[in-house]
Amino acid sequence: MGNLMSASFAPECNKAKAKYDECFNEWYSEKFLKGKGVYNECEDLWEEYKECLGKALTTRGIHNMLDKSREDAPFEVGGRTKEELEELQAQEVSGSSGTVNK
Repeated sequence: MGNLMSASFAPECNKAKAKYDECFNEWYSEKFLKGKGVYNECEDLWEEYKECLGKALTTRGIHNMLDKSREDAPFEVGGRTKEELEELQAQEVSGSSGTVNK
């Protein structure tokens, strides 16, 4: 059984992804799981792959869509939209004696 990893969504990043995957899998199985190291030695390869993906996302116009989605439903607030949060806060206020539950 070979080591089959999925291709990157951006074909131009496949080489960088393959290098990172190979490095990470080796580090994870031979060092991390055996208690021989916790520092991810593949961090530089990850940054290289991530930079390639960032360029591909920008080129394809996906970065703008992601930024808009993050603005509409930021992870910091549990992925809820601003409107959902305002509605929940209003329900908390109306369900209590005038104070907001935190």
